[in-house]
Amino acid sequence: MNAAASPLHAAARPLHAAASALVDAATLAAELAGEVAPVLLDCRWRLGGPPGAASYLAGHLPGAVFVDLDRDLAGPPGAGGRHPLPAVAVFQAAMRRAGVWAARPVVAYDDGDSIAAARAWWTLRYFGHEQVRVLDGGFSAWVAAGLPATAAGPVTAGRPVTADGSATLAPVSGDFVAVPGGMPVVDADEAADLARSGVLLDVRTAERYRGESEPVDPVAGHVPGALSAPVTGSMTSGGRFRPPAELAQRFAALGVTAGRPVGAYCGSGVTAAHEVLALALAGVPAALYVGSWSGWLADPGRPVATGPDPG
Repeated sequence: MNAAASPLHAAARPLHAAASALVDAATLAAELAGEVAPVLLDCRWRLGGPPGAASYLAGHLPGAVFVDLDRDLAGPPGAGGRHPLPAVAVFQAAMRRAGVWAARPVVAYDDGDSIAAARAWWTLRYFGHEQVRVLDGGFSAWVAAGLPATAAGPVTAGRPVTADGSATLAPVSGDFVAVPGGMPVVDADEAADLARSGVLLDVRTAERYRGESEPVDPVAGHVPGALSAPVTGSMTSGGRFRPPAELAQRFAALGVTAGRPVGAYCGSGVTAAHEVLALALAGVPAALYVGSWSGWLADPGRPVATGPDPG
């Protein structure tokens, strides 16, 4: 266990202020017309499909580069879960191919609920990029604002995009250097401790938390002591983030108080990154259990709780 990974250990680099972690479509459009436009990462992804690359091909923000969540924002599935952290060198190479520069701001977006985009935000922040935001409302908000989209621009992290992401191209190189430790994380043992001594939020649906259904992982239930906090509670009906004051109210009702360590998990560490961002908007630093439920189940000896109570 790395001391820097403890939920009680502050992130090596401070979290963004709430106001700077999100950007709206109109503000982004103005920035793209400026002298130093942000790098745009199209992170569209859905568990089980359809492929995000196909959505990118159909239309994306002008100048955006497609980033594949499974390949670029996660490592291969295994003991660390379905979406473990990517290797440092792999992530750095993917971001350089996408044209990410250390001194140039980055904006990540997806179709609209910001779940995949938040994983990009979190991963870039974890690996040390200081200027990362999420387009609140994603591609849907951009189009709804009457802003232009294009089906041209054939690059995906430096490669021409096909629906399966298989083609290659000489890289478009940035200078980003990946240095891990910029955001707090917990492993399985630390998540179990956090559920007892702090607040561990399970952001999957209530049915999955209670163990009534499990569409992806082999065993249903939750980490003993974790609290049910479905990610939809941090969103408006349109899929955007709730205002910071509403988020703070929500988390306070879940027992999140000043000085109490907080962490979040989901099925594989993707949706939980959205909750970490929501907590950041509310002014609360939180650890991500990257392995999440899929990583918890990698050891059959770990306990499983079911029902509506933490256990």
